Amino acid sequence: MNANRGRSRSEGGDPEASIQAGLRILEQEIKALEGLRPRIGVGFAQAVDLILETSGTVILTGMGKAGLIARKVSATLASTGTPSIFLHPAEAVHGDLGRVVQGDLVLAFSKSGETEELLRFLPVVKASGVPILAMTESKASTLGQLADLVLEMGPIDEAGEHGLAPSASTVAMLALGDALALVVQESRNFGPEEFARFHPAGSLGRRLLRVGEIMRKDERNPLVSLGAKLREVLFVMTKTPGRPGAALVVDHEQRLVGIFTDGDLRRCLEKGVEGLLDRRIDEVMTVSPRKISVDRLAAEAFNQLKENQVDQLPVVDESGKAVGILDVQDLLELKIAP
Repeated sequence: MNANRGRSRSEGGDPEASIQAGLRILEQEIKALEGLRPRIGVGFAQAVDLILETSGTVILTGMGKAGLIARKVSATLASTGTPSIFLHPAEAVHGDLGRVVQGDLVLAFSKSGETEELLRFLPVVKASGVPILAMTESKASTLGQLADLVLEMGPIDEAGEHGLAPSASTVAMLALGDALALVVQESRNFGPEEFARFHPAGSLGRRLLRVGEIMRKDERNPLVSLGAKLREVLFVMTKTPGRPGAALVVDHEQRLVGIFTDGDLRRCLEKGVEGLLDRRIDEVMTVSPRKISVDRLAAEAFNQLKENQVDQLPVVDESGKAVGILDVQDLLELKIAP
């Protein structure tokens, strides 16, 4: 067992030395990033075009730490509009080569360009006519010569006193991979709404949901006809699944003309309205209520509910038909806020 493991600062650690060592390592990694600036040139633009022209899947591959970076860049591509998967090079030559087909593009990560597992896998890919894009230190490496296009990082010294672990090189790989993926995203005009479709569970995705995606509709939409008696309206409000606490009043063409809520009922009772249950709904409803279009953002609906201090909001289509209702509790459960 290593006797130095678990040694506490009180047993001889020097806080200032640790701080200075940490800063030194950051500077070494920053230097690696700065070294990429002159390498963003024509080859980078060609790499962007190569991905944009790919009709199939962008398949990323790499071993060890470079493989971990490849996985992350693959995830970034996939979440920003470019179909992408990670393929382990060792598993590829043990049956997974069938994942690579015509129309795909292989993007290989290797600092040295001499990774044995890649060099067994990629010649088969090249023989099948699938193009190879490489990210490596030098075009002169075996990987560089095998690839159709190379994103050359140049020589990079690893961080740390002895430079043993992949560190500055993986930082550079990740930065260059992110730059590639995000420029491809911009070239696709892949914006917040498209991003939200790929991240429906994220905060941005929730905020960019459309009203039509979350409204209560069909049997959960409490519709009553103009002229109905209040006792009928209350029956609908009670029996509608989810008990929305409101009913939407529509004409014979299903167009919204009013709303009646639990709050309206309470106010009628406080006023002592005679024969309340037999009153026609058009006598007690709120006429021309606030409403929102089915294609508006859910965040806008939340803002409207909050500003007007109401709990329900009718949803209408372009012809004014009452196609749904939003309840503030639904929006709160989804954690939707502008």
